[in-house]
Amino acid sequence: MKAVWILGLVTLTTAGPVMAQTFVPPEGCTVFVTVQSRGCKVSHHYICKADLAGDQRRVDVGLDGPYFASRIDSETRWMQSYDLISDVEQQLMPDAADSASFSGLLRTGTDTYDFRQIDQTGRITRVRGFDTLTGRKVTIDEITLEETSFEFSEFAADGSQLSTARGKEYIHRDWRLFFSGPSEWDAGEGFEPYDRSPARFDLPGDPGFLSNKPEFDCDEQLARLSIPGGRLQ
Repeated sequence: MKAVWILGLVTLTTAGPVMAQTFVPPEGCTVFVTVQSRGCKVSHHYICKADLAGDQRRVDVGLDGPYFASRIDSETRWMQSYDLISDVEQQLMPDAADSASFSGLLRTGTDTYDFRQIDQTGRITRVRGFDTLTGRKVTIDEITLEETSFEFSEFAADGSQLSTARGKEYIHRDWRLFFSGPSEWDAGEGFEPYDRSPARFDLPGDPGFLSNKPEFDCDEQLARLSIPGGRLQ
């Protein structure tokens, strides 16, 4: 029996190589949507009574089980993120030069950000980037989303660039969420394309709601592609 502690609130349990087929949220938490995405990913988005108003949590699950968890606030700031594969947990530092603002994006059509994160070892990274609404709307599984164009880079404490990502994403205004889209990522060896766009939205009562089984593009290469970033996983 293996228990994985995620962000101080979520406990996921697996028995040997067998993964639970249904996601069970922690006590006091309620899942509002399960999202099946391209790139062999299924995500559970949920709200917990113990969190601040407007905070949301998410767990991403691949072929081998959960691999990423995060908590955002009402402005979609990356408050906490946890890479379950590398066992690295990052937290947002309170000294952002330019905080991300979902409200600002909706109001003006563009939002810039410049903030720092710190992990459990004290390692600090800086993230700078922007999101811009393109004006294009898409409907996926009867859910209407708005397309954005984005680019961000991650830097080490000494200013050296660690990675950069760019491409398209989607937002849902009422849920105050970003979803991945066709994009590309460069960790120093050239840009590599990836697409983890949502393919199906399962709401409470739908057959796929709370399912831990990813259903789209589950070949070995896509399932193992590791992308950094609180939204891009």
